[in-house]
Amino acid sequence: MEEKEIREYCLNCKVKPCSNNGCPLNNDIPSFIHEEDYEKAFNILSNTTVLPAICGRICPHEKQCQGSCVRGIKSNPVQIGEMESIIGDISIKNGYKIPKEIDEKLVNKKVAVIGGGPAGLTCSAFLAKKGVQVTIYEKYNELGGILVHGIPDFRLPKDVVKNTIDKILELGIKVELNKELGRNLHIEDLQNQYDAIFVSVGANIPSKMNIPGEELEGVYGGNTLLETGIHPSYEGKVVAVIGGGNVAMDSARTIKRLGAKKVYVIYRRAEEQMPAEKKEIKSAKEEGVEFLFQNNILKVLGKTHVEKIECIKTQLVKKEGETRLSPVNIEGSNYIMDMDYVVMATGSKPEEKVIENFEKNKWGYININEKMQTSLKNVYAGGDIAGEKQTVAWAARSGRNAAENIISCF
Repeated sequence: MEEKEIREYCLNCKVKPCSNNGCPLNNDIPSFIHEEDYEKAFNILSNTTVLPAICGRICPHEKQCQGSCVRGIKSNPVQIGEMESIIGDISIKNGYKIPKEIDEKLVNKKVAVIGGGPAGLTCSAFLAKKGVQVTIYEKYNELGGILVHGIPDFRLPKDVVKNTIDKILELGIKVELNKELGRNLHIEDLQNQYDAIFVSVGANIPSKMNIPGEELEGVYGGNTLLETGIHPSYEGKVVAVIGGGNVAMDSARTIKRLGAKKVYVIYRRAEEQMPAEKKEIKSAKEEGVEFLFQNNILKVLGKTHVEKIECIKTQLVKKEGETRLSPVNIEGSNYIMDMDYVVMATGSKPEEKVIENFEKNKWGYININEKMQTSLKNVYAGGDIAGEKQTVAWAARSGRNAAENIISCF
């Protein structure tokens, strides 16, 4: 659709289900869609987000804003993501500034933000908008977190990320690169220098399935492959990707593009239950990735490296007290597949050395209270490291909430 068509198609609902129910950031969607002045539309978005060019591209719109669109009940929803990315791109091209709202009571406050991903960048921006002096500490030699070390370039161009980050840094935010928590950066040192600290380093250590053969050479974590960009040679090889989320889709598509002969995504539930975005599943299929739904991996077989995998078919059953159908292995349906590599994309967890000094919750993430405060004085945490919802928009919302909580405690 053209921009004019999108504006005319949007009903400008008074109740705004797209904003209030669908968008994690509660962006004022009808207002920015109907605003024909691009800078004013950008300013409307800037009230709630600093990542429009990014979220407009990679958010799971079908499950969030567009999934709540009134138009979508009987027809197609409004193309909200497309409009957001258009405004974000124009704001970069025309050099629009993120509006500041300086609070003189905050200009002498100093906050350290550890981690330059979506949560850290958003927290930093909303603090700096108010006049707080912010320094971001990042373990890599560039900011972005999952935006540059997790989401492939074919899904999110790196120049869009860089330009978005540059716009955020224009708020006066300082940056310290190659600073890793637990290695050359320590909380206790920062506590002596800053009024508050926000920890948003993510949780990108691949979870294990604890199945036989998982330790063999040729078994990789999807998060690790995407984060480091270090891959084996896939030319002419057969690869199994285990999981059904966006990490599985990104891993499978990346591996296929790097020359793999065959790439199978093995998922123990049905396609309609996959947490990955529909458009990513569709793209993976179009690129030649094969899907084995309602199948589960039991073992990785081989002497020293991957040679085969043993799988089993599953059936979906309704368990008492649960709303989601659960996969149950079908006895006797085992089968063997020849395989060269196995990529586990079944979730992630925090790095132990990063959170060793924090009180943890029962799932192993940093424990936070309703104000997002940790067990350490004046130290807050959010995003994946605190076990919050793992999408870019939810991480950004966590960062914005953290900024508001930090300011409320000054």
